[in-house]
Amino acid sequence: MGPAAIIETERMTLTGHRTDDLDALAAMWADPAVYTMIGGKPRPREEVWIRLLRSIGTWTAFGYGAWVLRDRGDGTILGEIGLIEAKREIAPPLDAPEMGWTLTRDAQGQGYAHEALAVILDWTDAHDIARTLCIIDPGNASSIRLAMRVGYRAIDERTYHGSLIGVYERGRA
Repeated sequence: MGPAAIIETERMTLTGHRTDDLDALAAMWADPAVYTMIGGKPRPREEVWIRLLRSIGTWTAFGYGAWVLRDRGDGTILGEIGLIEAKREIAPPLDAPEMGWTLTRDAQGQGYAHEALAVILDWTDAHDIARTLCIIDPGNASSIRLAMRVGYRAIDERTYHGSLIGVYERGRA
């Protein structure tokens, strides 16, 4: 296992997390346009740092992980997307890698998440990842539509941190 695969799309380069991404990612997670449907509160810089390190470690431990979306033109960070092994306290526990995506305020609604998910799901299929799950707040209609558009289907509702979440599943294409 090793560092993150680098994937390019027409508009983005998907790279592994780097320690110098902290400031941009902390700013993203402090924006209400980002966190409102993902936990409902800003993420402290310390938590963003731990998540950044987890993303690096997931690649080392499992051979897959999350990517940072970067604009191909100027390198601006557009968000984070990919697979995590969060070991969340959800009953019953999630039993497959979890796909997640988060975009900066300026990148939302521009098609970046769909563009990135399309290439990442091709990558997961090519790397024999049989199925992935994602959890989505029931009020996050745009993420639910996106998940369905790329092949996820609703399989369950569960409680996480006292809130209801939808669980979605996608098998290898």
